[in-house]
Amino acid sequence: MINLVKKIFLGSILIATTLTGAHAQDSLSIEQVKDGLYAIFGSGGNVGVRLTSEGVILIDDKYPRNFDEIQRLVSQVSDLPVKYVINTHHHGDHSGGNVGYIDIAEILIHRNARDNMIRGNQDAAPRLVFTDETAIYLGGVEVRAIYMGRGHTNGDAVIYFPDLKTVQGGDLLHGISPFIDYGNGGSSRGWVATINNMLELDFDTAIPGHGGIMDRDDVVGFRNQMEAVRARMADLIRSGMPKNEASVRIKLESLSWTMREEGLLMQRSIPGLYDEVAAELQ
Repeated sequence: MINLVKKIFLGSILIATTLTGAHAQDSLSIEQVKDGLYAIFGSGGNVGVRLTSEGVILIDDKYPRNFDEIQRLVSQVSDLPVKYVINTHHHGDHSGGNVGYIDIAEILIHRNARDNMIRGNQDAAPRLVFTDETAIYLGGVEVRAIYMGRGHTNGDAVIYFPDLKTVQGGDLLHGISPFIDYGNGGSSRGWVATINNMLELDFDTAIPGHGGIMDRDDVVGFRNQMEAVRARMADLIRSGMPKNEASVRIKLESLSWTMREEGLLMQRSIPGLYDEVAAELQ
């Protein structure tokens, strides 16, 4: 028994040490997506790196602690400075690096997302905002920022690289399971409509907020699963399911998001999803 307790204790120390080390190291990597476009993966949200002959345009900038590492990785693919940063939304794993860029680059965000930052007392809120659509032109390259509707939040920007037929969706696209931030205007119904709007763009490649690179079929599949999860919730509510049973009863093997206990959808979005769908059924 003593040996068993000792093993459990030592195992706990090992796990804690591993997790602490992983957090401290924050190992990031950069990979080419297309000619002139890279993505930085690792801790926090994915970062898009668009190269031009006059400077670099970043899409998102992770946490404050990632600033130096992002700068180092960008320097591997370009000798030019970061001129612009576009935040896809306000969450700190996508906009936290603003504290390092606010004095050396112009940062752009949707007006609603900036309002969310101000309300949440986040540091380094961007000085530039847009409402419907805007674009940055730098070194002959066009990068569009488009508001296509509610989804993950009420201030998600879809970033479009028209010459590369590529979009970056922030957390409107997620490689594990999505989080519907109802506290900041998120909506599952709006999310489906927003993805449909995104699919009207001419693209074949997508950089999600988390996870690996997607193609157009992956984006369609994401939209379809959101519709299926909503339909599942509606069926359960019609059957008389109480709200406190939703997190368990919504699970289906065919709906991968609902089976991920560690997924953000299961942890945080189900109560709000229940309320949203129930209101639609009234």
